[in-house]
Amino acid sequence: MDSGETLQLLDVRESSEHNEFNIGGVLLPLGKVMSMQVDEIEDWKDKEVICYCRSGNRSGQACLTLDMLGFTNTKNLSGGMIAWKDKFGSR
Repeated sequence: MDSGETLQLLDVRESSEHNEFNIGGVLLPLGKVMSMQVDEIEDWKDKEVICYCRSGNRSGQACLTLDMLGFTNTKNLSGGMIAWKDKFGSR
């Protein structure tokens, strides 16, 4: 991110969590991903998609679901926003 690279960041938390602190990802709560409502990120299917949540659990589920929907390169941000804040603070 610091180098200016374009990343496909997918925040699968709830809107209240996203509003509290976010790193610029597209908000698509896990419930929508699980019910296959992913039209707004459909053009990311062949790109690296980095999913994140509070701790890494929901984003792991999102990765599995997106993989089943044909996304080819999903990554789970290990430790989620908890680990992010520990490492980088609230930039």
